[in-house]
Amino acid sequence: MAPPPPADASLGERLAKVATTLQFAWFCGHFTLLLSVIRYSLSYLTFNYYSRWAQVTYRLAFISAVATYGIVVFKAYRARVKPGAKIGSTVYLLLSDENVQYLLISLVWLFARQVPLALLPFTVYSVFHVATYTRTVIIPTFQPPKAAPSSTPTSPSASKASQSPLANSIGRFVKEYYDGSMMLVALLEILLWFRLFLSALTFSKGSWILLSIYAVFLRARYSQSQFVQGAFLQMGARIDQQVQNPNVPPALRQAWETVKGLLRQTVEATNVHKYMGGQTPQKKPQ
Repeated sequence: MAPPPPADASLGERLAKVATTLQFAWFCGHFTLLLSVIRYSLSYLTFNYYSRWAQVTYRLAFISAVATYGIVVFKAYRARVKPGAKIGSTVYLLLSDENVQYLLISLVWLFARQVPLALLPFTVYSVFHVATYTRTVIIPTFQPPKAAPSSTPTSPSASKASQSPLANSIGRFVKEYYDGSMMLVALLEILLWFRLFLSALTFSKGSWILLSIYAVFLRARYSQSQFVQGAFLQMGARIDQQVQNPNVPPALRQAWETVKGLLRQTVEATNVHKYMGGQTPQKKPQ
């Protein structure tokens, strides 16, 4: 993340410098997403799922997601994708990036029917992105860090500046809850697949297509995210524990073993890296 503007500039100059960056547009996208989710939640809790405001804020949330991930992808690849590069390698490079995957799935949600659960993973990400940007850019812009009172111009501590107590609190929040929140995102993404599967069983219009697209996304997440892998292992261990209960019919236990075997075969068969002969570096969604 880019550093805040210089502390010796005037407030107007600092604000102008921040507001004219793509990173600020990225922040505005995440902030708008959070506001949209809050407004949509009010409609959802009052059972007005399809009111005008609910529909507008639901779509606006995913428009914001598309904008934020689009900015990240643009900044990351405008210098990396060279003119004349092989189309196949370029496509693989893009599709193997988690930010591109989130950009594509947010486009799917934008044009698909409303699935409120789909908002939650993006919401969790936005909370941390807004918090981090606020701590590292917004607060220092309005309240530039000050040098320690006991330091002298030539002392080693002269370059160290005291941060705002609010910035320190935000930093502690991010550090303390980040891993747990990423595991929550992983569980939500898995739960969302089951939600779509139940919808597909009722043969809702386009439900099987949506389920298939999301299954591809979730498989990509599994191959790249240690949190998604951990969530699957955690869920599998809990089910294993339940089916080992003596009161569980042997047929049900055998069915679970069959399901696990099929899942392992599916994961192995859909391992793209095995066919491409390479590994994809992991990147945190931004």
